[in-house]
Amino acid sequence: MKLKGRNKVSPDFSMSSMTDIVFLLLVFFMLTANSPNALDLLLPKAKGKSTNTQNVSVSIDKNLQYFVNNERINGEYIEIELKKALAGQDNPTIILRAEESVAIKEAVNVMDIANRNNYKVILAVRPN
Repeated sequence: MKLKGRNKVSPDFSMSSMTDIVFLLLVFFMLTANSPNALDLLLPKAKGKSTNTQNVSVSIDKNLQYFVNNERINGEYIEIELKKALAGQDNPTIILRAEESVAIKEAVNVMDIANRNNYKVILAVRPN
C-alpha cells in the first residue's frame, strides 16, 4: 500500500511579496520624513497653554498693520526690526499673532523671515 502523497511541498521562498512590503514601507517613510526645508513651527494647543519662551511678539491686524512688541512698524522693515530685537538671544523665538481674517500669505511672510534667520515661530491661537 502506497501512503506517500503525490504533491511535493516546495521549500523555495518567494521574494516577490517581501519586496512589495519593503517598497511600500520605503514609500511610507519617505512621505512622512521631515524635509530639511520645512519651517520649524511650534504650534501650541488651542486650550490656552502659555509658554515661557516669548522673546518677540509679531502681530498682524485686519488692516495689515504690523506690530513688533506692540510697536507699529512698516511691513517692509519687519526683518530689520526682528534682527534688532532678537540680536544676541540664545534661542530666538517669535510669537506670531495674526487675526483670523488676515490672508495666510502675510503670516507666511513672517515665517519665511524666521526660517531665513533660524528663528523659531510659535503661532498663537485663542483658547477654546
